[in-house]
Amino acid sequence: MSIEKTLSVVKRQGLGKGANHRLRATGAVPGVFYSAAGDNIAVQVEKLPLEKMIGEMSTTGVFNLEIDDNGAKTTYPAMFWQTQKHPYKNAYTHVDFFGVDLEKEIKVKVPVEFVGVSKGVKLGGSMETYREVLVLKSKPLDMPQKVTVDVSDMGLNSTIMVADVVLPANVSAVYDRNFALVSVISADKNAGEAEEA
Repeated sequence: MSIEKTLSVVKRQGLGKGANHRLRATGAVPGVFYSAAGDNIAVQVEKLPLEKMIGEMSTTGVFNLEIDDNGAKTTYPAMFWQTQKHPYKNAYTHVDFFGVDLEKEIKVKVPVEFVGVSKGVKLGGSMETYREVLVLKSKPLDMPQKVTVDVSDMGLNSTIMVADVVLPANVSAVYDRNFALVSVISADKNAGEAEEA
């Protein structure tokens, strides 16, 4: 597997709130790249390419971050670490990238998607979901963009635990205890709990 996407950024000269405000006024977004070697590089990135890359990569995909420093370009394998958006405008105000070593495992929060309609719900039960993300560990290029959990075979009063989730090869879930992801609870049980309350 290879890295297919590249995001080009420019090394940022001006620092501080005033400089960042002026930068955003031009349509660029300030950011910081935290390299795998421990270096912090202030960068700026154009708004539209950034939005496109976030849409394609989410927080789990690896891309090439090309940093232009006065014409000298250096490329690093990177992921999104943190993004900040304006409180009411649909616009990014800051972005943090972190560099990855493709041969070293990392831990990432990955969204969980539940698919299908369970047998238990068809029989009148209700589905309760407890987790929307899982912490997974793998090498960067093996990290999935999401975890899909098929609930179709879940009957009444059944639960899928994190240990039950089938993950891609070379990917493992990180957890201290075997917690529940989703349950299907019968209407009778819900009624009983309501009466006890």
